[in-house]
Amino acid sequence: MHDLVELTDPISTKNLDDPLARRRLSEVEVLVTSWGCPPLTKELLDGAPGLRAIFHCAGTVRSFVTDEVWRRDILVTNAADENAIPVAEFTLAAIIFAGKKAPFLAQDARKHRDDWSYAAQRGELSNRGRTIGVVGFSRVGRRVTERLRGLEVDILVADPYADPAEVRAAGGRLVGLHDLLRRCDVLTLHVPALPATRHLIGPAELALLRDGATVINTARGSVLDTAALESECVSGRLDAILDVTEPEPLPADSPLYDLPNVMITPHIAGSLGSETRRMSESALDELERYLTGLPPRAPVTAEEIVVSA
Repeated sequence: MHDLVELTDPISTKNLDDPLARRRLSEVEVLVTSWGCPPLTKELLDGAPGLRAIFHCAGTVRSFVTDEVWRRDILVTNAADENAIPVAEFTLAAIIFAGKKAPFLAQDARKHRDDWSYAAQRGELSNRGRTIGVVGFSRVGRRVTERLRGLEVDILVADPYADPAEVRAAGGRLVGLHDLLRRCDVLTLHVPALPATRHLIGPAELALLRDGATVINTARGSVLDTAALESECVSGRLDAILDVTEPEPLPADSPLYDLPNVMITPHIAGSLGSETRRMSESALDELERYLTGLPPRAPVTAEEIVVSA
């Protein structure tokens, strides 16, 4: 086997003319990549004629895997399944907190320090009997649905590509998007950022939600119309828990920052710290399988990337 080279931020499209980088790339058979990998252009791939496989230590490969990769029949894998685990965990916690209105009561506590009666102003503080709407039966959406089975909640799933039997097996019921929006107490988004999903949840969709519903976004900011959400949250009709926004971060003057019914976190739901080791271990497992002639566990295809993260 040839050398193993990791292509990340230190090697960018601006310094690929460096003789050492060019020489190393000309020798490689396998690339182990991660966040910040530059696009694998025709020029780059022409300089790596022996490249046969790319093992990505993160989720989506859309930012750097070009059509040239598919044309050359190069094997691509990613660690999206591993990255989905902490996102699903974070989302489950957000859903439970939403039922109790915990993030918003925590902000109320800053003003009401000597009397806890303010809690009654947030309505019913309960998770039992809630209806949770999961939009997108993706890697994360599926895991969220499965984890919600531990609660006494009704789980609705909207996804035009989902198999109803698989949704039932995970603990949910497949319904249309508008039906889901009208019925859910908590809306959680798990669709990829695609042209077709941009502002999937806009003014008309938000208007269908019940008064007091909570919108959770741990997917991509672009799937939710920020201006429409601002309007609903400023009015106090809806609450929101946002780990991703559009743009990211929001402008400093966004009203969402100061609203007592909005919680914003800086894109922390995905793999961080020790969680990233799952993804590295996954890529190394794929490398071992490649070296021993076994099929990959998590191959990425050109067809799949069109509709997935």
